[in-house]
Amino acid sequence: MSMSEPAIVSGGGSSSLGRRRTRAGGRIDQPGSLGTAGIYLGLTLAAAVMVLPFIFSFLTAFKSPKDFASHSPLALPGPWTLESFSAVLTGRIDFASAIWTTVLMVLVMVVGQVTSSVMAAYAFARLSFPGRDLVFWLFLSTMMIPASVLVIPLYLMMAKAGMNNTFWGIVIPFMFASPYAVFLLRESFRSIPREIIDAAKIDGAGQLRILTRIVLPMSGPILATLTLITVVSQWNSFMWPRIIASQEPKVITVATAAMQSQYNANWTYVMAATTIALVPLIILFVIFQKQIVASITLSGLK
Repeated sequence: MSMSEPAIVSGGGSSSLGRRRTRAGGRIDQPGSLGTAGIYLGLTLAAAVMVLPFIFSFLTAFKSPKDFASHSPLALPGPWTLESFSAVLTGRIDFASAIWTTVLMVLVMVVGQVTSSVMAAYAFARLSFPGRDLVFWLFLSTMMIPASVLVIPLYLMMAKAGMNNTFWGIVIPFMFASPYAVFLLRESFRSIPREIIDAAKIDGAGQLRILTRIVLPMSGPILATLTLITVVSQWNSFMWPRIIASQEPKVITVATAAMQSQYNANWTYVMAATTIALVPLIILFVIFQKQIVASITLSGLK
């Protein structure tokens, strides 16, 4: 080998790392290492930006108002106390009632949305009827309508029916199939091999039996993901409950917003209420994280 030729230094798997040493400069070049480091740095910074507000909220919730006023907002609680949580749950705003109202609202909406979305998606995926594709695309096109456009018509309808300031006034407009859920479920149902469905029909299974015994068990991950999405979106719903139920019943988001004016921006109370609202969502994500990852893999979403 001549002196002008570069020498490849290998050993201990260094060839897989792409290391190259040149005799002229003695420089080691690692292709892609800087790019990888930049990606990890960017992801770390993005994660910090998203997580730090939650950490701040959590720490503030366990401080007393005096501790928060006399120390840096970023300081650890000293001492840790449940004073703010006690004030929130027993204060003039009945936050405990708002929690139970929200839980009941979410349960009704999840059952209604998931059940009706499954039925509609199965019909669009596996049943044949005149105008099926046209009806599906018309239904899907409603996703293009901004939610704010529907607020006034929905409010007038509920008010005419005497449902303003009632639990059912909050729930009814959003307890039926959503286009997004129907679309995802339809694609999931269509991916099930037709041979399995045909074999069930030969054995005498009807459509309802096929849906409950074959299709739904094979669509567990996507159902878990849609359930979690529905829970999160309805748990965090603010605009519609604030408009249709301006007096009672209050949901957790509206009650939290009311605390900012009631307690003259006492942030320990507000952050305690925020922490109470966040904990159930975090628990649900931890429980269903495997199903979420599986549904992303199956659906091909990136």
